[in-house]
Amino acid sequence: MQKVNEFLLFLNNYLGGHAWFVYLLLGTGVFFTLYLGLPQIRYFGHAIRIVKGRFDRADDIGDTSHFQALTTALSGTVGTGNIAGVALAIHLGGPAALFWMLVTAMLGMTTKFVEVTISHKYRDILPDGSISGGPMYYMKKRMNITTRKGKIIKTGAVLGAFFAFATILSSFGTGSLPQINSISESMFTSFGINHTLTGGVLAVLLGLVIIGGIKRIAKVTSTLVPMMALIYVVGAILVIATNYQNILPSLGSIFTDAFTGSAAVGGFLGAGFAFTFNKGVNRGLFSNEAGQGSAPIAHSAAKAQEPVSEGMVAILEPFIDTIIICTITGLVLLSSGVWNEKIDNRFQQADLQIVEGTYLEEDENDRVLMARVFSNDTTLALFTGSLQVEEGTVTSDGITIIHAESFAENVVVTRGKEKYTGPIPVSEGVVRFSELSGEDEPVYFSGSSLIHSAALTTEAFKRSWMGDWGQYIVSIG
Repeated sequence: MQKVNEFLLFLNNYLGGHAWFVYLLLGTGVFFTLYLGLPQIRYFGHAIRIVKGRFDRADDIGDTSHFQALTTALSGTVGTGNIAGVALAIHLGGPAALFWMLVTAMLGMTTKFVEVTISHKYRDILPDGSISGGPMYYMKKRMNITTRKGKIIKTGAVLGAFFAFATILSSFGTGSLPQINSISESMFTSFGINHTLTGGVLAVLLGLVIIGGIKRIAKVTSTLVPMMALIYVVGAILVIATNYQNILPSLGSIFTDAFTGSAAVGGFLGAGFAFTFNKGVNRGLFSNEAGQGSAPIAHSAAKAQEPVSEGMVAILEPFIDTIIICTITGLVLLSSGVWNEKIDNRFQQADLQIVEGTYLEEDENDRVLMARVFSNDTTLALFTGSLQVEEGTVTSDGITIIHAESFAENVVVTRGKEKYTGPIPVSEGVVRFSELSGEDEPVYFSGSSLIHSAALTTEAFKRSWMGDWGQYIVSIG
């Protein structure tokens, strides 16, 4: 898994994590917004009326209603983007990252409008009456090249096939795996249930739903998505209400640092504008999928006489998912104050790094230097060798343990329930847990550090009059 993680990080540096991707995504949204005359505002009210079924006709062709298509598309983002995505954005880029998530959502409403309209227009109606659609279909039909001699070069089929293949891969990285990871992490944090067990149960339940096709998926999501969203929002409002004195300062921090980057506070070491901007836009896409091309596949099956009507319905997705629910989650994290607090936790392997040299959080220069490292502005020498551990305590000198972009404190190394003693191999800052595997129980690092994703949101929900019971809201939601 370490090799896979390193490979994905390598790709991310040139794709989603690179500046060109952010400007392309936002630029596309700006173009459609201006060219079409602010459709996300002009058609918003009409979109709500369409979802209510006011314009439905009995002879409309399709497999799902407008509402079912909307909830099916939302099912891939509500949960992952709201529970884990916002927490990760704020963890990496600070409160200002939420501002850029909102900007991405506002522009993404238009992008969704366009991609869904086109996908619905060029969908295929199969002999059995079922519907197939998505970007790969309009690419195949409308993105071919015609030469001067009238010869058609089927470039659209190649692009469509490539998109379909990329979407399958993306469905693991931005769809099923993050969803399952968020759920399993919440279940482990709240109930202590093993991650593997949670994943296995979810796989069986999902299989039973998926085997029934789009109609069964739509039926299930139209019931579960509104229910889980309602439970989650009510719980979030209770947390915000409990910490009401921090609401205005939290809102202020989102907007005041939007163009300067987020300042260091608590265990958070700060983030420059470029890094905050990049992470906010990336998490915005992760939250609402506007421009990713996956949502149009679900919307293509909707019953609609005019494709543009389904495009209007899609406008509501980024609004519900990001502008409403993600903003509420952001206020939960900020008002509770948990986002910059160090929490006792078991360290995640992907977030653990051993740096060559001794750096202190109390030293302002070291804090600034480490913040630049986390923002990819500079690099530090990574430790390679063996960590010496005695009774769970790392005794090696000249190293600094980093976890989740923060200085790790009170680090304890355990094997099972016993404190570990012995060497631990490290290569280029990465602890080689695989070399410690065998018949014995796995080795874990634990301590106090920042946390992120689902674990951070789960912790934030404890900061209300509900106490520890609040964490179960996240697990249910």
